[in-house]
Amino acid sequence: MDLHNTDDAVTRRIKALTDRVSMLKEHDLYFYNQPVEELLDDSKVRVRGRVMGMYASYGYLGLLNHPRINAAAKAAIDKFGTGTNGVRSLAGTLTIHTELEETIANFKHAEAAITYSSGYATNLSVISTLMGRGDYVFSDKLNHASIVDGCLMSGTEFRRFRHNDMEHLEGLLKNAPSDVAKLVIADSVFSMDGDIIDLPKTVELCKTYNAWLMIDEAHSLGVLGEKGTGIEEHFNLYGGIDIKMGTLSKTIPSVGGYVAANKDIITYLRHASRAYIFSAALPPAQAAAANEAFKVILDEPERIVKLNLNTKQFIGGLKSMGFDTMLTETAIVPVLCGDDMTAFAITREAQLNDVFVLPVVSPAVPEGLARLRATVTAAHDPSEIERAMDVIGEAGKKLGIIK
Repeated sequence: MDLHNTDDAVTRRIKALTDRVSMLKEHDLYFYNQPVEELLDDSKVRVRGRVMGMYASYGYLGLLNHPRINAAAKAAIDKFGTGTNGVRSLAGTLTIHTELEETIANFKHAEAAITYSSGYATNLSVISTLMGRGDYVFSDKLNHASIVDGCLMSGTEFRRFRHNDMEHLEGLLKNAPSDVAKLVIADSVFSMDGDIIDLPKTVELCKTYNAWLMIDEAHSLGVLGEKGTGIEEHFNLYGGIDIKMGTLSKTIPSVGGYVAANKDIITYLRHASRAYIFSAALPPAQAAAANEAFKVILDEPERIVKLNLNTKQFIGGLKSMGFDTMLTETAIVPVLCGDDMTAFAITREAQLNDVFVLPVVSPAVPEGLARLRATVTAAHDPSEIERAMDVIGEAGKKLGIIK
């Protein structure tokens, strides 16, 4: 029985969204939450009984089902079981958790690290724990939702600077009171556009205006730098980032998030951040899988070489067809479609031809900038990428996106 049948704001919001979902389903244009029936290898999946090339995965180095990582996860289950039945501060910390955090700290050239149950929880908790009322946070306009939510939750003076616009950031820093705590925060690789933050200039501004710097490396770990260690290696600029955040669920085929920083920051977060204190510990298998994955990245640098070649092929091929891929330099390749319905339609064409891509539409991106947010990985063969581009190209012509 529906107890809430009044026409209030909550009811209207629910109805607006459910009506949109129903309309899309009626026209065979709804592609979210599709259960993947089988992961055939790192580049192919079975969905609705069809084998499709996967171009929507964040597994940039193709580490899913890596034998070493799987073996580490299985060994952890044999040793520790499937859960911890506790929070980290009390009975939930296992030796595999401390080993993972040491591995992350070494990988990220930091003194220490802390892990959380998800990347979203990491940003939400870390920002709101470090910053508070009267402090100032400066956030790139295209930062991930978890960063925005963390800033709002902190109660700080929240200032957003135009995307990658260092002049605008400097103006905001200059206008902030000199005697308050300041934090600049940005994605390293932007999750919808695929471009890279201007780290050298950001570091310079933070030093000039005495601001802390936090960088979210969700999409740069395993992607940037010859060894795949991230944005500091990419720019050969170590020591400028105070708080190095990342996820364990994209290039790293596990779940969770982390922060690497100096020992004092990590000790503070371990005793003050609510998502650490009040969330159950990472399951042993997931902690072990993540721990091994960092080691595999360093042991198999050829994966980064392959990813870079595949990225150039994918971006270059789509551009040569006439698609607008914006300013991407990485494995996240936006294929601009314009309006939302066109993005849904090109997705339908691609999936009917066994290329698994997904649309990103408003409000996740501004109206008129709907897109396929296609991704390429080290696991793709060049011939597979060629076929995927042919399919996307044919669909683009059919829908009038390209000529």
